[in-house]
Order: sequence, then C-alpha cells, then structure tokens
Amino acid sequence: MIRILDATGEEPCMKTVILCGGYGTRIRDVAEDLPKPMIPVGRLPILWHLMKYYAHFGHNDFVLCLGYKSHVIKDFFLNYEARTRDCTVTLGSDSEIIYHTKHDELNWKVTLADTGTESMTGARIQKIQQYVKDERFFLTYGDGLSNIDLHQLLAFHEKSGKTLTVTGVRPPGRFGELRSDESGIVTEFNEKPQATGGRISGGFFVCEPKLFDVLPAQDNLVFEEEPLRALVKQRELAVYEHDDFWQCMDTYRDWQLLNGLLADGKAPWEIW
Repeated sequence: MIRILDATGEEPCMKTVILCGGYGTRIRDVAEDLPKPMIPVGRLPILWHLMKYYAHFGHNDFVLCLGYKSHVIKDFFLNYEARTRDCTVTLGSDSEIIYHTKHDELNWKVTLADTGTESMTGARIQKIQQYVKDERFFLTYGDGLSNIDLHQLLAFHEKSGKTLTVTGVRPPGRFGELRSDESGIVTEFNEKPQATGGRISGGFFVCEPKLFDVLPAQDNLVFEEEPLRALVKQRELAVYEHDDFWQCMDTYRDWQLLNGLLADGKAPWEIW
C-alpha cells in the first residue's frame, strides 16, 4: 500500500468537509426534531461516528456544512466538553467550570459553517471554499458510514491526478441472498449482502481545489448534477472501487440496521 507522507514522514492531516444541511424527510419517523446527521446510532449521532472514523486515520480538522436545524449541531459541539466530561460548576458572579475527566476526541477542530437552509449540495460546498482555500480536502455526506481504507483512497487519488475521486460502492441488497449446491441444498445465506450489480456514488470523495472551478455561486446548484457532469466531460473524475461495507441512513430500516450492527459489536466502521 502506498501512503502519502509529508516532510516529517507523517501523513498530513487534511480537512474533511461533511454535508449536514439536508432535511432528511424520508427518516422523519425516527426523529422529527433532529437534522439527519444528529440521529443517534447507539448513544451518539451518526455524524460523530463518521468524524471519529476520519479522525482514526489522522484527519481531525472538520468543516461541517450546516443548514436545516443548524443550531442542534452547533449546540452539540459547543457543549461537547460538558456533555462528555465530569465537571464542577461554580455559579454566581465568579462562575467557573472545572473539568475532571478527559474524552478521546483530543485536538478535533470543527468549523461550523451555516450554508443556508434551502441551499443544494453544490452550493453548500461552494460556500465553504474560504475554509479549505487552496488545499486538497475530503468530502462526504453526513448520513453514511463505511469501512473504506482512507489511506488507500488517498493514494489512489494521488496516483490518478484527477480533480475529484468518488468512492464507487455496491448498494446493500434489500433481501437475503441464498446460495445452494446442485442438489438444491442451501450452502450459504447472507442477510442483506452488498449487491453485485453496478456501482453508485458512496460519497467519501477526495477533492482538489480545482473543484471550485465547476461550482458557481448558485443556491440551487446540485453537486451531483452539472458539476459532476462537467468533470466527466473533462475526464477529471476518478472512481475508487470499494466492495466492502457501506451503508447510508435514509430510512427507518437503515437506522435499525446500523444500530443493530453496533449493538451486536459488529459495526465495521468502529475501528478505533
């Protein structure tokens, strides 16, 4: 495996941009009062699991593109210390908070960028250009988890030399898969395996700053439409093929699946 190292011999920390602004209308029956990235998987939001995954690979500088119910995400991180650590609070004019314990999310840097309630995905990315400037960055959606090897993804992108790399995944099958021998005896049963058909975009992008050249300042700009078509036409879009675990959280059934994996100690993304 090829790894990209800086002058110190370490893999450089890259900013990770996460799209967190959608309405999540198809999963309102799980939590109507929360933006989708804040719906819990176990005790913590799916967004936290995703950030923890990137941080495991050394990428702990995040830019969150906020929109619908942005205050919920802001409150979570602004109060993170008090949520996760024992503390003593002195009330009154000389108020003071003393923290006694520590959490594991040391040195996370989280930029909370309000990109508009009605903005589409392309517009949200365009609006955070000031936070990534002229640097290469990761980009993904705040409602999907995977066990993608980010070292390999980054090395593939570097070798491709393209403006954008998308992770191509096989969506999970809706039904269990049976395999049998010639006599009709079942030899294997897989509950909701990864599909064996064509690939779809699974997010987990790697982006060069040139990406902003195809992102005009338009609130109705959908990243997955004209910008990606333009890159395809320019032959500037590469695909990193991932055949292992990938799961979005679009429906109540998806939410149940992710929570079940975590509860059973079988969550493929929980590698920290």
